[in-house]
Amino acid sequence: MSKELLTALDVLEKEKGVKREVVIEALENALVSAYKRNYGQAQNVEVEFDEKKGDIHVYAVKDVVNEVFDSRLEVSLDDALQLNKAYEIGDQIRFEVTPKDFGRIAAQTAKQVIMQRVREEEHNVIYNEYIKYENEIVTGEVERRDNHFIYVNLGKVEAVLSRKDQIQGEEYKSHDKIKVYIYKVENSSKGPQVFVSRSHPDLLRRLFEQEVPEIYNGEVEIVSIAREAGDRAKVAVRATIDNLDPVGTCVGPRGERVQKIVNELKGENMDIVKWDEDPATFIANALNPADVLAVRFDPENEHDCTVVVPDDQLSLAIGKRGQNVRLAARLTGYKIDIKSETDAAEENLEDKTVAEPVEPAVEEEPVEEVSVETEATDEGSEE
Repeated sequence: MSKELLTALDVLEKEKGVKREVVIEALENALVSAYKRNYGQAQNVEVEFDEKKGDIHVYAVKDVVNEVFDSRLEVSLDDALQLNKAYEIGDQIRFEVTPKDFGRIAAQTAKQVIMQRVREEEHNVIYNEYIKYENEIVTGEVERRDNHFIYVNLGKVEAVLSRKDQIQGEEYKSHDKIKVYIYKVENSSKGPQVFVSRSHPDLLRRLFEQEVPEIYNGEVEIVSIAREAGDRAKVAVRATIDNLDPVGTCVGPRGERVQKIVNELKGENMDIVKWDEDPATFIANALNPADVLAVRFDPENEHDCTVVVPDDQLSLAIGKRGQNVRLAARLTGYKIDIKSETDAAEENLEDKTVAEPVEPAVEEEPVEEVSVETEATDEGSEE
């Protein structure tokens, strides 16, 4: 057993990277528990492993006292002095109590400890590998599903895709290759757990970084994203260098760049709008494809505003089930109330607001906002 144990320790250290001293410490602690469990010893036991020979010794540690009340824990001063004249009251003496049949228990315990350490090390290797991909997108293969999760094989680990992280209406079949966003990696008692998403807004951010080199190298910046996964998303972008159209750059020649992202997300409609440091202009851009006549801010709440649109564009500005204005509000961080031009005039909105009307800006670039749709432009009634 001793030779086999030493060989196992060498293999663990060389092939798995598990240090000998770590395994030996764990082994000694496990053997203490095994001895107490099998021989009814409650305390004061130490186990020592000889790293050179591979032998295991069990010791009972006893206190030197004048009068012995428990022979398992104490030894009299007279008996201690017979062992060594230097002993005094309060000293501790180790007596070897290794049972003759302890080798069998030790071998069994050693096997369990080594297997446990191997599992832990394998878990650590996987965790350390995938923690590097947290907040990144990877390609995985759909493996199986149950009532709660889709399980995606990422190579060395099986990631979980929960219902809330799935795109509504998207089907996931076994062996499908899908891109997923890793938003959390945990090293639990059951091993590493990787949580992935198809609905996370940052999945969209990473897809744009892959398809648009100018975003990856920092010439174009994604300022904010508002997304209702599987249906529609709005992305606000700005250029960090002069003479660069951020919207046109993201769309690409003949819409090729953004269309690849739309295809990856199985037809999710995409509005790319230009960010502006002027909140009124940014809000107007965010309500694309509707035209905006004016943006009025509430003097009592700086993050509330009323947007005036032409009468015939009220439904377009609001969108189906209020989606267009809802996404615009998330994108800009403002609470937006949409009013038709007629309603605004009847309510004397001019007297209640402080911002000037947003005039259509004259842009050098031919495109300021682009909406990539896979179906007819949203038009619906206010709900």
